[in-house]
Amino acid sequence: MTDLPSADDLLATAQVVSIPMRVRFRGIDRREALLFEGPQGWGEFAPFPEYDDAEAARWLAAGIDWAYAVQPAAARDVVPVNATVPAVGPDLVAEVLARFDGCTTAKVKVAEAGQTLADDVDRVAATRDAMGASGRIRVDANGRWDLDTATDALGRLAAYGLEYAEQPCATVEQLAQLRTALARRGIDVRIAADESIRKAVDPLRVARLGAADVVVVKVAPLGGVASALEVVADCGLPAVVSSALDTSVGIAAGVALAAALPSLEFACGLGTVGFFAGDVTGASMRPSAGVLAVRRPRVSTDRLAALAAPSDRVQWWRDRLVRCAAVLEEPLS
Repeated sequence: MTDLPSADDLLATAQVVSIPMRVRFRGIDRREALLFEGPQGWGEFAPFPEYDDAEAARWLAAGIDWAYAVQPAAARDVVPVNATVPAVGPDLVAEVLARFDGCTTAKVKVAEAGQTLADDVDRVAATRDAMGASGRIRVDANGRWDLDTATDALGRLAAYGLEYAEQPCATVEQLAQLRTALARRGIDVRIAADESIRKAVDPLRVARLGAADVVVVKVAPLGGVASALEVVADCGLPAVVSSALDTSVGIAAGVALAAALPSLEFACGLGTVGFFAGDVTGASMRPSAGVLAVRRPRVSTDRLAALAAPSDRVQWWRDRLVRCAAVLEEPLS
């Protein structure tokens, strides 16, 4: 982590945007973000509104790191990217997949509030039909299943050929128990940990308890590219880099992380800019031929102006940045 700039330094260039979503995702239809400029380029601060200041401060640390610090060296020039299918009806799956040029892996959202396992099965089946036998499919439950439900659901979904199931249960202990339950029933589905890494005080418990086969890492919640690399190295498990529903500024940081990993077995969830009906750059970080190139996109002042958030939301984000900057300045206990 570089030396921290002051909140005033960050606010001097701060721009707050509100970007409409093409498809409702994660329960929102507009994505807000605060961007600021540093010596290395623009950084992004966009923790979701419900996160408290302690959690949101890590997102600010990541944005500062991307804007102010020299990043780790890349081991590859391009990063393979997966498509992401929100909790839409099966009739919309092909339309969603068409937004992800050349992607041969799809992550399908499941366990959506108000929906049933039958809805999940229909969505996964439609994804398999659209991608064909050679496509890779993974599912993401965001920790919403209990142990019994996860075991039953993955037993049914495994018929469609799952690469892995991402955060099927909420706790590390449940993930470990689920791996055992699946093995006993002969259900061949790997488990990936997401929230148990990025929202945990001790993300390494996943590895210590044998709770996952794969770790999903995101730059913003883990405090920056270098910090995320340390987590991956300490876990000693294959890693997938995923988006936190970032603008192209944040996606570029995710690509830098994926490019810096010593090995990269899986396509990464960094193709989500296509869910936005606008972006802060003139050349968005959208996949082409299934990959994203390692680069820093140039932020457009015209697009910042066109996507500017209402004044009350601008003040809300500026106040939040000040509070989170104060959290970062607190001495470690």
